Amino acid sequence: MLHVSHFIARTVVVVLTIPLFITAAVWQPAEPRLTTRWTGDVSPDNVWLEYPRPQMARDEWTNLNGLWQYAIVPRETERPAEWQGDILVPFAVESVLSGVAKPVMREERLWYRRTFTRPALAEGQRWLLHFGAVDWEATVWVNDRLVGEHRGGYDPFSFDITDQLSEEIEQEIVVAVWDPTDTSYQPRGKQVLKPTGIWYTAVTGIWQTVWLEPVPAARVASLNVVPDVAERAVRVTVETAGDAEDAEVVVRVLGLHKRERIGPEPIEQAGRPGNEIVVSIPNAKLWSPDEPALYDLEVVLRVGPKELDKVTSYTGLREISFAKDLQGVNRLRLNGEPIFMFGLLDQGWWPDGLYTAPTDEALQYDIMMTKTLGFNMVRKHVKVEPARFYYHCDRLGVLVWQDMPNGDRHIRREDDDIERSPESEETFRREYEALIRNLRNHPSIVVWVPFNEGWGQFKTDEILAWTKELDSTRLVGGPSGWADRGEGDLHDIHAYPGPEMPPLSENRVAVLGEFGGLGLPLEGHLWGSDRNWGYRTYRTKEELHHHYAELIRRLNPLVERGLAAAIYTQTTDVEGEVNGLMTYDREVVKFDPAALGQMHAAVYAAGER
Repeated sequence: MLHVSHFIARTVVVVLTIPLFITAAVWQPAEPRLTTRWTGDVSPDNVWLEYPRPQMARDEWTNLNGLWQYAIVPRETERPAEWQGDILVPFAVESVLSGVAKPVMREERLWYRRTFTRPALAEGQRWLLHFGAVDWEATVWVNDRLVGEHRGGYDPFSFDITDQLSEEIEQEIVVAVWDPTDTSYQPRGKQVLKPTGIWYTAVTGIWQTVWLEPVPAARVASLNVVPDVAERAVRVTVETAGDAEDAEVVVRVLGLHKRERIGPEPIEQAGRPGNEIVVSIPNAKLWSPDEPALYDLEVVLRVGPKELDKVTSYTGLREISFAKDLQGVNRLRLNGEPIFMFGLLDQGWWPDGLYTAPTDEALQYDIMMTKTLGFNMVRKHVKVEPARFYYHCDRLGVLVWQDMPNGDRHIRREDDDIERSPESEETFRREYEALIRNLRNHPSIVVWVPFNEGWGQFKTDEILAWTKELDSTRLVGGPSGWADRGEGDLHDIHAYPGPEMPPLSENRVAVLGEFGGLGLPLEGHLWGSDRNWGYRTYRTKEELHHHYAELIRRLNPLVERGLAAAIYTQTTDVEGEVNGLMTYDREVVKFDPAALGQMHAAVYAAGER
């Protein structure tokens, strides 16, 4: 079956869904605790068909989402002799939408298998097997031949499988996954084997799209796109793979994203792979939450007139900084203009898909509701989302503070930093660097947050400085809440219910990284019948609204004094937590958007000076 999807201007992506030889009729979701309005839209033939990498797209790709076979066996076991059933990829094995809904213990390993039809290979062409994310350690074979291993639950990875393809029509992929969850040091976010309180159901295995991509032998491997607001330009560095020694790179600005072209001809500039190429955009519109202007890009790798490879991308021109106002108080600035960042703590969990939203429409819904409810920012809390989440933030105009998922041991407010083992530190650094490298081109992301509340906090000042070395174009929060060490761009405290603010300082911005947490359990929309909680819990919407309004009333004078950002907990209820603005199933919005808009207007006015 051919599916044609348009995801950015002038790019047509052809998706060939290759059948696995399992009948779709045998699959059904596991018995749910709670569903969403999108649960019923998911089926083996209709599961995450959207292009998974909007910022570096090619015209042809093959979606491998759908039914795979699975087995959960002791960790030391070799490839299973028998498969235990079907699993719907890309939903984690613990989720309802996987069709399995079983936990995987530290001493166990999760295995996957599927087959696909051998693709036709043009001369010199290579085939890459991509995984959006697999939690945590993945080993991959094609046709019984090892193609590679990867450790890291949040970053995409790929293998060149061309040499592992056989002459047979039917090809086989096998994936083995081991995930120690909260029994080891690796980044894991809020996943635990025994969920309770603020800790949620574990996620194991494939949880983002799996796909095949045909590529030329000499090709574009990565893009680094840096906006230059002062010069109204983009600075693009293109890395290549294969033999591209004699090639040049052409970067073209085509026009406003999904709108009009920039002129009769695109603006273009040529250069060498690995060198910065600067493309000026006359009269460029700047990106902001009020006007999220994006520009479509085209990158061509060529030798003379011969085109070797072409990818499409996009960018937004924006600059994040801070500077003193007329009273000498540090305020956040977007494109040189003062901005108060008022956002939501966004956990990104779903009752049916856990880490994975049931559909792309569902993924967009939380972002759109964030804006509808009067917020301009989310703090993506100890989780990394698929690339499409940040694409939607880019195009809809929602600022993002991006947390690094926590791992290893935690400290209390008064404790010294933990001492990690060499293996633990190497894992943190490798996964954190991958996070920044993979997300650095998204204009919506304006702050990196390496640590939250002493969770895995080590070598604090060194890690904050290293973050600036990895990306000097964004602010660094350090850390968010608890054990502040005096460094970073943001002095960030947490206060429940709050609000409060840290003392003003000469070289940092005062922010409230978490506050609120006002809870309202609503019967019929709960994960469980008991142990539902908020930092404060109320019985009626009227009580909730009254106390929320009181929080905002107390927030305003703090903003006037110099508070530069505030993040309310949280977007939705999550499992036993009932302090969301929406219920966990997204069926009930607990607040009237118009009423919140009126309240929030005064907050923004106080902060934008």
